[in-house]
Amino acid sequence: MSGKSMTHRFEQHLSGAVQIWTNKLSCRIATCYAMTETRHRTLTLRDFVSSLLTRNALFIRTNLRMKPIYIDYLNALDIEALDMTDAEIIEAVEAGLMAQGNGQTVIEPRVHLEPDPSFNGHFNVLRGYVAPLDAAGVKIVGDYVDNYLHGLPSEFGILNLFDPRTGTPRAILDATGITDMRTGAVTAIGAKHLAKKTSKILGHIGARGTAYWNVRLLDHLFDFDEIRVHSRRPESRDGFAAKLSADLGKKVTAVTDWRACVEGADIIVEASRLPEPQPLLMTEWIRPGALVMPYGTMSAVELSLTDIMQKIVVDDWGQCKGGKFGSLRAHVETGRLSEQTLHAELGQIAAGLKPGRQSDDETILFWHRGLSLSDIALGKAMLAKAQAQGIGQRLRFA
Repeated sequence: MSGKSMTHRFEQHLSGAVQIWTNKLSCRIATCYAMTETRHRTLTLRDFVSSLLTRNALFIRTNLRMKPIYIDYLNALDIEALDMTDAEIIEAVEAGLMAQGNGQTVIEPRVHLEPDPSFNGHFNVLRGYVAPLDAAGVKIVGDYVDNYLHGLPSEFGILNLFDPRTGTPRAILDATGITDMRTGAVTAIGAKHLAKKTSKILGHIGARGTAYWNVRLLDHLFDFDEIRVHSRRPESRDGFAAKLSADLGKKVTAVTDWRACVEGADIIVEASRLPEPQPLLMTEWIRPGALVMPYGTMSAVELSLTDIMQKIVVDDWGQCKGGKFGSLRAHVETGRLSEQTLHAELGQIAAGLKPGRQSDDETILFWHRGLSLSDIALGKAMLAKAQAQGIGQRLRFA
């Protein structure tokens, strides 16, 4: 804090310094003033106190007591107890996307921490600010491919929310569920604007945590006649299909290969977990008029995929054009995907600034990498619901 700011705070809160301070504090300052060297005694008592405040932050903290700071804490059980509806999740995330489209957000490109290649995992750090929600946030997600061997989900996350004006911490939320939900919501919102309204067949590659919410929220919007799912491990895809069938109240079919899952589908989601890039999704399997949404960490698509697209949409070009990971990383590096070939960011479409699908004949690609603003928007919605229902804990921070 600058000396000018400290002086302002002093004048604002103390109204004339020594005259309205408590006797104890007045005596302390007077004693300090009396003990100063003669050359400092040319200062008035008021100026001396102002100088003292500028040079001694500890003095301020000791004598100008800060009000207690509390943070809201929602753990995984609290998040589950909220029982967020499909509509609530989609509405919250779309509000964040609209703010982005209207230029009311700040999104810092995600950064990665890879502790050791032998651990087969890394951390993603996402940071952002959403002005209409009056919130800044930082989310950290651990993404470890082999966690299933330890009976753990592949991803764990934590979301911290802050007052954007003072930096004061506001909340800590378990973000494992938030990550899954908001990813599914972005997938669903992308399809809402970019898929054919008559889409009835979904092909979904991958069965990790985000996959469940992809299928659930997509089906909420489209009520599919046919849902196909595939993942590398039989126990994974069979269990995934069984859970979805039970929760959605309709048949979900687990298929044994990529082609059977993708070919002829109206909406295709590629959320695989490959250890390295490998073209497993063939361009020739994509039917005209389909919407393709790849977002695996490692690319599973052919370079030719972008050649058949009439529109290419991303969630945030700033994040998509850089970094070492992403489904279309090779397409960016070879110039197949650039600012010139990009149609829009999804937020621009959600805000009505650019068109989404304009014809059933359009074959469209939507690549989303995940946005901090979606975590912040959904986290804020969860906090509001938790406060209304008395869920969660209030913790003393300072």
